[in-house]
Amino acid sequence: MIPSRTIALALVLALAACGGGSSSTSGSTPSTGSGAAGSGASSSGATSGGTTTGGSSGTSSGSTSGSSSGSGASAAAQLAAKLGRANRLLVGLGGESDPSLVASQGLKPDLYDQYLVGAGTSSSWPNWNSPAGAYVNVVAANADQMGAVPMFTFYQMATNGDGNLADLSNQTFMAAYWANAVLMFQRLAIYGKPALVNVEPDFWGYVERQATSADPTKMFAYVDITPDCASLPNDATGIAACMLVLGRKYAPKVAIGFPPSDWGGNTTADVVAFMQKVGADKADFVVMQTLDRDAGCFDAQTESDCQRSGSGWYWDETNTTHPNFQDHLAVALAYHQGIGGLPLVWWQTPLGVPATAFGSTNHWRDNRVHYFLNHPDQLVAAGGLGVVFGAGASTQTTIATDGGQYQALSKAYLANPTPLP
Repeated sequence: MIPSRTIALALVLALAACGGGSSSTSGSTPSTGSGAAGSGASSSGATSGGTTTGGSSGTSSGSTSGSSSGSGASAAAQLAAKLGRANRLLVGLGGESDPSLVASQGLKPDLYDQYLVGAGTSSSWPNWNSPAGAYVNVVAANADQMGAVPMFTFYQMATNGDGNLADLSNQTFMAAYWANAVLMFQRLAIYGKPALVNVEPDFWGYVERQATSADPTKMFAYVDITPDCASLPNDATGIAACMLVLGRKYAPKVAIGFPPSDWGGNTTADVVAFMQKVGADKADFVVMQTLDRDAGCFDAQTESDCQRSGSGWYWDETNTTHPNFQDHLAVALAYHQGIGGLPLVWWQTPLGVPATAFGSTNHWRDNRVHYFLNHPDQLVAAGGLGVVFGAGASTQTTIATDGGQYQALSKAYLANPTPLP
């Protein structure tokens, strides 16, 4: 079998996008470029000779550390309890955050996120370990060793091109797609503990743009070919509904969330209305996105995976000029209130460090870590349950190259955490 890191690199080169592209001030440009697609495919402590039996090692130690005095009545508090976490804003890591590096820095993430990439090809994620799909349990074991809840970004729809929706009417592709979904939940059932699944970043934005009248019921997709979803409609709403059916049936301890794309509609209200039509309000949480690369990388335009039109990547922390963090948090609150009152989990949030200069490879500027971990109460006020930080490409800032920023700010936050209402 090909080592999982080799497969991950091949997928990085083959896929044109990783999810998580919040747009700039232009509000119209989806993400392009990839790098995190399979970066978590390490198997330390969990595999031998490229095989694993699944399950997990270790326990989610520290799941009640930093408990606080919130009432526990909010949707965020209730989901935190379901996940076995403390009643506070959760913080996590993903992307290029290698488990050994997390341990060496003494970090205690609540959540640990990795991608599941590809459908219907020999290099797709089910083939990264043996038996098929055991990569899920490798990640879960790594999360357990950190004392974290595993989070999986199910990212299949870009297998044959970012924004290519032709595969929705390709019966062979969709059969492989649904087989992967079932497999993921079956492997999570083997894990047997709480986990989160982030369903198809960017895909929903492309459906909103390409469906007639932005109506997901008018975007054909093969759904009823998977027996568990035989009664569901063959359209984009059926995809969301089927993911929920599969999760509830095979892995009921798993929480499922859908990510709105702020560039998918002309206004925030448009995006909210579209996600309601999709059925995202029937899920367990909403996936929030800020930017899929460090702001400085887009400012500099020197990296191949940061070539994107737009401006305003670096937000004003003083909230006096636009774009700023209050602008973003207003959108977050609208998603929270408009999509079933579900809690928010920020995902793949860049790890760059505040600076005047744009920076360079692996050392780009950004200020989202700095702002979020210094203002956690604002995320909670917008409906936040947690925030996951991670590089969206191998050229971006990581916890190995951020000069200790995340280590210092996360430890300071956990020493005085913000309770969930």
